[in-house]
Amino acid sequence: MKIASFNINGIKARIDALTDWLKESDPDVVVLQEIKSVDENFPRTHFEDMGYIVETHGQKSFNGVAILSKLPLEDITRGLPNGAGMGRDGADDIEARYIEATVMGKDKAVRICGLYLPNGNPVDLNADGTPVEGSKYDFKLKWMKRLHDRAAELFALEEPFLMAGDFNLIPQAEDAKRPDVWRKDALFRLESRKVFRRLMDLGFTDALRVTNSAEETYTFWDYQAGAFDRNDGIRIDHFLLSPQAADTLQDCQIDAYARAKEKPSDHVPIWVDLDL
Repeated sequence: MKIASFNINGIKARIDALTDWLKESDPDVVVLQEIKSVDENFPRTHFEDMGYIVETHGQKSFNGVAILSKLPLEDITRGLPNGAGMGRDGADDIEARYIEATVMGKDKAVRICGLYLPNGNPVDLNADGTPVEGSKYDFKLKWMKRLHDRAAELFALEEPFLMAGDFNLIPQAEDAKRPDVWRKDALFRLESRKVFRRLMDLGFTDALRVTNSAEETYTFWDYQAGAFDRNDGIRIDHFLLSPQAADTLQDCQIDAYARAKEKPSDHVPIWVDLDL
């Protein structure tokens, strides 16, 4: 089963690029981020005509996640749990950043968690270095802790599952061409990486790093200053596999070529092949 993740940076702007990549790559399942569309305006019929079941969790002009699948989806849920009072400034978290579904392979089912983790910038800190309550960075760290809690619940089931998407997180220095310029950025601050490490320590496998040790392997390049041409990128799109899913891992690759296409996203697809 080929499962992909792709931050498309707007379905309206990127529908042709997404369509071309789907035809070339032919994934069974795709989790999308930043669709930037309410559910009723998502071009559902277009992708259904390509053979995909479409499930969305949209939001006007911002965020938004979706799952496209050639295989039946079951038990679909939208929104990261425990969002009451966890939004910015103490409001409920209503941002469309998370979707889950179970998909059945030939022999086994896998739970797919598609996510678009908050960016967290600008980083607003108190004098003691802690995040300002209600700030974007505070929201990011609290969202990551909620993600940890959801992952712990899924681990307890001892069934195959994965978390995939745009984590807005650079795990290690090797995941950036110029790590020093990111030191104070929310994507690479030490506290961000500590929370991510606690998530990984639950028992996840980083699918790319166990299948590909190539240097300068990235999933995002800024549109400015010829970043892609210079390969001045960062790796922030990830596939994290539970032990039961990792046992089925055949391959994980990044389709960097998509960044050189016409009207590309600033991210490129990443995918895994699981023996299910």
